[in-house]
Amino acid sequence: MPHAPHAGDRPRVRQRVGSAPTAIEGCLEVTRADSGATTSTNAPADQQGRILTVPNAISVARLAGVPVFLWLVLGPHADGWAVALLIVAGLSDWLDGVIARAWNQQSRLGQVLDPTADRLYIAATLIGLAVRAIIPWWLVAVLVARELVLGVALLVLRRHGYGPLQVSLVGKTATLCLLYAFPLLFLGDHAGTPALVARVIGWAFAIWGTGLYWWAAVLYLEQARRLVRPPAGHGEMMGDAPG
Repeated sequence: MPHAPHAGDRPRVRQRVGSAPTAIEGCLEVTRADSGATTSTNAPADQQGRILTVPNAISVARLAGVPVFLWLVLGPHADGWAVALLIVAGLSDWLDGVIARAWNQQSRLGQVLDPTADRLYIAATLIGLAVRAIIPWWLVAVLVARELVLGVALLVLRRHGYGPLQVSLVGKTATLCLLYAFPLLFLGDHAGTPALVARVIGWAFAIWGTGLYWWAAVLYLEQARRLVRPPAGHGEMMGDAPG
């Protein structure tokens, strides 16, 4: 006889074998905050707790560059060095993901460090651009509002026993667009035709990046909603099962 689920059983989030990955952010991994258990399609649960990995070291090095970048932009206005630092940060963001997948070094710490470094670079760059009046403050408000919305969603997830969801491809694309846009906007804050070209391309990346940034937020919110609200009929099935 098939085993009927008990009322105390915990729901699991699974990825169907052989099916195309969903567009909703975070389907590959959901961390249960109350027990620390993790469901991953790429690494065993015991490997998810690793700290000393090459991708984590790259993420920490990227984090250390944030205050240096702010000093270059707001202190000596060394835009060339600041842009070079942003380029290195963007390349390292791509590199740590490649290494994590190739060497099977995914970890829960890496899933926190990687998006944290991305957000800090975006925040630092926004501050530098806005303080120097290269971009308007309303654009800063639009991007900050997105982070506040996701912060509230994370609090709701934790209240229901879930940790942060995995970053989606849309979110990664949005971050890369913004990381491309900001150096070009810095270079565009000068005179001459090359600066004008950099400014136009930079604003194109900024507009696309902002749109994708909010799209990724909508996908994140939808995934969070599906986790905290069970499918229709789930309650009736659980109620009919014998205790």
